[in-house]
Amino acid sequence: MTSATRKIVRSVETAKSLTKGDRVELCDAAIETIKQSGGFGWLTVPPRHVLDDYWKGVMLIPERALIIGRIDGVISASCQIVRPPRNNEAQQRSCNLTTFFVAPWARGQGLAPLMLDEAAALARSEGFKVINLDVRATQTRAIQRYEAAGYVRFGTHPKYAFVDGKYVKGYYYFKEIT
Repeated sequence: MTSATRKIVRSVETAKSLTKGDRVELCDAAIETIKQSGGFGWLTVPPRHVLDDYWKGVMLIPERALIIGRIDGVISASCQIVRPPRNNEAQQRSCNLTTFFVAPWARGQGLAPLMLDEAAALARSEGFKVINLDVRATQTRAIQRYEAAGYVRFGTHPKYAFVDGKYVKGYYYFKEIT
């Protein structure tokens, strides 16, 4: 079998815990994403220990669920479902999808749709009816992916983020998952 015909193995899971190796792979994927396009809010790569602490922290927050995607066993993507605070009764049926990225080396291999499907399945299993998300207007590939997955744009924020010395607009989306 040549490398051109080798089958790529994609897998997606909701992480229950992270090993040190998992965190290394998450940091590596995040660093490459930040370098290429700014990843989940970072515009410059923070020190590795900051990223490692970030992933450790995600696993400690009960309102967050970390979904990871792997290509050939290597973590190359992640996103999070953020549940509303327990005291927010009015929004108990909606959650937020956030910090979604696929490392540049793993793009175009079918992982992003699987990640979004896993996020929707997790949200549905926890009784949520709507997933909300927001994204910078400059992240055109992410926008295409969200819209292809059935997310509906409902708003625009003209000064959503400050990037390279200027404001960038952002878009707000939702998807019903009933």
